[in-house]
Amino acid sequence: MKRRILLSCTWILFIFCHAQAQLGGNYVYGFLNLPTGARMTALGGYASPSAERSVDFAIVNPSLVNQAMIGNYSLQQSILPSGITYGTFSTAFALKKGILVPFIRHVSYGNFQGYDASGNTTNTFTAFDFHAGASYGYVLNPMFNLGINAGIIGSYLETYSSYGLAGNFAIQYHNTNELIHASLLAKNIGIQALGYTGFKDALNPLPLEIQANVSVKLKHAPFRFTFIGHHLNQWKIGYYDPSILPRIDGLTGDTIMPPSVGFVEQLGRHFAIQAELMTQGAFQLRIGFDYQRRQELKLDQAPGLAGLSFGIGLHFRKFRIDYGFMVFSKAGMSNSIGLSTKLSDWKGKKD
Repeated sequence: MKRRILLSCTWILFIFCHAQAQLGGNYVYGFLNLPTGARMTALGGYASPSAERSVDFAIVNPSLVNQAMIGNYSLQQSILPSGITYGTFSTAFALKKGILVPFIRHVSYGNFQGYDASGNTTNTFTAFDFHAGASYGYVLNPMFNLGINAGIIGSYLETYSSYGLAGNFAIQYHNTNELIHASLLAKNIGIQALGYTGFKDALNPLPLEIQANVSVKLKHAPFRFTFIGHHLNQWKIGYYDPSILPRIDGLTGDTIMPPSVGFVEQLGRHFAIQAELMTQGAFQLRIGFDYQRRQELKLDQAPGLAGLSFGIGLHFRKFRIDYGFMVFSKAGMSNSIGLSTKLSDWKGKKD
């Protein structure tokens, strides 16, 4: 019976697949793809299939919910270029069956100056997004966990507003010695219920994505390596400007075709990697690399560290501090810091 449930859930993941020619500009609520915390930022924006106490990971991948998260409170804050800020708050508590992780995400785009049709200044305004909901995780058997979440989305741009519903579904596998973890995730399944100009502007697609992750921890060394396949529901994620037309070489007379993304390049853009140094003490070191982000955001003449991300974790007896930064290009990067703790750790011992 459990095997039948597992196969049915796996099939649901692929029912929601769809194909598009590129990523940008095809959906609403793109902020749903932002990392949910500092550790995720350090790992390239993807949740490792082994979350430990990182309760914010369960916001994206609900199958990562585990006993270590219960009673843990997580507050994460990030800063993007141009002063855009976003953050999350989440916690976890046990139910009679399973574990529930309530959460809220928010993004503030700052203040803007308004202008009328003649170019005269009007009022200033703000832009703000939020996503509030809960993740639920359930242990199917000693090797498989199931997870699902659902939430309400709100987006406010000056006097315009939009609302939607979104959910994620995931399956996690881990072997008995906890050295290998894997997960299959379908994220951002939902609808835009109300558009910015009313119901006639609704039903735009959300950034649906399917990911598959595999994590391997070395048995005799404090290292974990994770391999991520992302946008598995969409083959063509490499983008080139369609307005670029073929041109004639002035010297040879040959036709120079516009740049394109070949098979190998397209395949490589679907993969990202992570590595973590996990010592027994208070210090952890993290690094991630996303080839797609590097190719899309790097400056041609100065690619630098585009696509790379780094971070550290400082784990103390009563709380944890995580820091991560993600390099977009030489034009800027994002910085994230997170604080998590269990209130029970602060209670004095009874005599």
